[in-house]
Amino acid sequence: MALTVPASTAPEAPPVTPQASSPGAPSNQSAATDGASLPAATGTSGSPGTPGSPSTPSSRGADTRALTQVLFAELKGLEPGSPEHGRVRGALIEANLPLVRYAAARFRSRNEPMEDVVQVGTIGLINAIDRFDPERGVQFPTFAMPTVVGEIKRYFRDNVRTVHVPRRLHELWVQVTGATEDLTTAFGRSPTTAEIAERLRITEEEVLACIEAGRSYHATSLEAAQEGDGLPGLLDRLGYEDPALDGVEHRDLVRHLLVQLPEREQRILLLRYYSNLTQSQISAELGVSQMHVSRLLARSFARLRSANRIEA
Repeated sequence: MALTVPASTAPEAPPVTPQASSPGAPSNQSAATDGASLPAATGTSGSPGTPGSPSTPSSRGADTRALTQVLFAELKGLEPGSPEHGRVRGALIEANLPLVRYAAARFRSRNEPMEDVVQVGTIGLINAIDRFDPERGVQFPTFAMPTVVGEIKRYFRDNVRTVHVPRRLHELWVQVTGATEDLTTAFGRSPTTAEIAERLRITEEEVLACIEAGRSYHATSLEAAQEGDGLPGLLDRLGYEDPALDGVEHRDLVRHLLVQLPEREQRILLLRYYSNLTQSQISAELGVSQMHVSRLLARSFARLRSANRIEA
């Protein structure tokens, strides 16, 4: 079943003048032919030698809608899975790709490649074509737009976000983004957090939480270089060397050696070096002379040094 297009029918059609139409035109002429010939008919100025004006966006949209109606009428009478069904279905997809690009343009602020967004939206378009019923009396763009936009939103929700945020916070972030754009246009500057909160009747903390949620779409590597020349990466600016790391091995060794000492000597070492008591305070604590405390400390150090595998 061949599809009549304007390029092939224009040379064979009789001339159309403002005074009269072709008497031989069939009464049941398809909507696609009427829509396709509309720009040429409206573009003439009444003079046979004056060329028609270029097609306007509204006329192109009318052409697409008329062509879509004809293609759906053909698709209804074809067997799913047949080559002819696939050809008409592919023509429907191709004809309505501008609808997908229009829907994808709403997500330019997400900093996601437009090619990826259009591909995801095309999946929604295909799903809409497979589910559309022309007999319901609804225009296909009206039916397909929610499906296309929903597929794109699902893509951002499931595949793009680095950190998952609550659904309520995500929906509120969309409102914050819209209010920010409106207030920027109205004030001629970026709005403050308080102005956004007043516009949406929410708290400033919720506005700040939404802004943080909006940053979850992209993760920046800690080693990524910053914009500009000579600026270090985030890791170099935030990270630092912990001086306590050098003593980890020594602390583990001391813990292993301390358990080998008698209990009284362990307590003396803890009081001296962990509680920071003097020898006289330790002697008063244990009820022994300060000289005896000094001898016990010296003996403990000798045992620790002899058992130290590193110094050995």
